[in-house]
Amino acid sequence: MSLDTFQPWLVVVVAVVMGWFAAGVIYNIRHGNAVLRWLQEALPRIGGKTTLRWLGTSVVELKIERAKPPFRRVHLLLVMEPRDVPWLWLPARLARRRDTLIFRSALVSAPRLEYEISAAESWTGRQAIQRAQNRRWSQQPLGDHQFMAPSASQSVSFSGAENALREASLAHRQVWLLSARREFPQLELHIPFPNPKSEKALEFVEALRSLGRQVSSGEFGAGKPTPPAEGPPTG
Repeated sequence: MSLDTFQPWLVVVVAVVMGWFAAGVIYNIRHGNAVLRWLQEALPRIGGKTTLRWLGTSVVELKIERAKPPFRRVHLLLVMEPRDVPWLWLPARLARRRDTLIFRSALVSAPRLEYEISAAESWTGRQAIQRAQNRRWSQQPLGDHQFMAPSASQSVSFSGAENALREASLAHRQVWLLSARREFPQLELHIPFPNPKSEKALEFVEALRSLGRQVSSGEFGAGKPTPPAEGPPTG
């Protein structure tokens, strides 16, 4: 193939890649900003000063270092598909990675027990299941999810996890990951992006606050005493 034949194809390839990049950046920025505008009116329910920054073109980070109870501080991430880079976007698509809202917080009252609830069809859920296997945590089904906890506390924490999942479902009907830990993030929730056109931000934030109270209190079930704290986590 001569240089004269090769150059037109090279121009086409470069144009396609640059066009894809520009379209992906524009889409992610608009998509992220739509969710940020939607959250704006409700964020004061969580705390006062909010620090916002874009991490590249696919991640937005919100930090509230002085949050209101039941939270002490909150980190919220909007993680979008890497639409601007086709060779990253395609593997992410095939791995069923979708736009994800990640809510992490330190709580006023730390959970007494640790557990994780994951949806195996989600990319973060699969990662959580693998971590639980590496830590030799016990697992059992919880509806359409997988419940995972240290073997010593599994039976005690299950009912509290059921209640927490019920509260999390009020924030979004599809929960990909819900974690309770004794160290930051003491509460972590992964869900798809809310739909600003059909959902109300104030109701979403109140659902997060209710979830925080639930995870803090534990609520291990009627007639069941609060168990003693576990030993140091492994892994």
